[in-house]
Amino acid sequence: MHIFISKARFGAISALATFAFLGPHGAVLAQTSSVVDAKAEPKIAIVLNSGEATVSLIDMPTRKVIKTVPVGKEPHHLMMTPDQKTLLVANAAGDNVTLMNPVSGELTGRISDIIDPYHIGYSPNYKWFVANGNRLDRVDVYHAQGADLKLAKSIKLGKTPSHVAFTADSKIAFITLQDSNELAAIDLDTQTVIWKMTTGKVPAGIWMTPGDQYLLVGITGEDNVQVIDWKNRKEVKRIFTGKGAHNFRPQGDKKHVFVSNRIASTISLINMQTLEKVGDITGLPAGPDDMEITPDGKTLWVTLRFSKKVGVIDIPSMKLVSVIPVGKSPHGVFFTPRAGWE
Repeated sequence: MHIFISKARFGAISALATFAFLGPHGAVLAQTSSVVDAKAEPKIAIVLNSGEATVSLIDMPTRKVIKTVPVGKEPHHLMMTPDQKTLLVANAAGDNVTLMNPVSGELTGRISDIIDPYHIGYSPNYKWFVANGNRLDRVDVYHAQGADLKLAKSIKLGKTPSHVAFTADSKIAFITLQDSNELAAIDLDTQTVIWKMTTGKVPAGIWMTPGDQYLLVGITGEDNVQVIDWKNRKEVKRIFTGKGAHNFRPQGDKKHVFVSNRIASTISLINMQTLEKVGDITGLPAGPDDMEITPDGKTLWVTLRFSKKVGVIDIPSMKLVSVIPVGKSPHGVFFTPRAGWE
């Protein structure tokens, strides 16, 4: 594992093993609880242009792109360190992770030799780091100790590993396999596959409901979210949301979660307690994908993968209020502070 870090930022990120996880930006990688200052306002939105190997920096008050920054090939997903001082940008085709100041967008370093990091995540106890190799059909599990990541095992799992979620006790990682139409469970302590089960067509985003009760899987090849009782390896139901159900972003109230429907160009809101859809956001440009919510819980930002745009949505009215042109195939989106991930 080769790490380059600028001298100015070394003190803030010297303990790489404590890196936290974000998700869905992409997807949810694991669940955390944090206190958010609802009065604080984020200034810069960071958007990953996966088709251009760049990041767009958006001034949020004016909703205009102020800078485009080269990073690495195919940046898809991103996450924050636990000290909230460094953003990790995973460059899948570049086989590395770029380090960035989450407030200014300044590049501060790079972690090399993370092979094919399409979707990445630390287990809740920070002991394990998981990198899904989307193009290489493998999942790499790393020991996270000190300032080093040591590969524990590379697991050939199935076709096109996509998103990852964890149990709260950090015992199990769940991986969606897009082109095998499967969900796999990996025992992190032994790095062995516990089981696989069949899902709907092209499973992608994955989210664990509160209390580790159910897994929600976005079935991108169909028009629904599959609810899975993972302890008994069986489907509970399908929640019909829209064609291309893809990724998740919890609203932050421990009750509701948004799901983007890529092909239908809508976003649905699901009640995680009743397992029912309670509303839709319509009238969006093509390809809604990853989402982020402002700390006051009133505004949802979403990348529009097929439109080279980012949408800004007023949550109370469930209406699109602004569209911002960015680069090709925008995927992950991030800003800080932001609403909680419960």
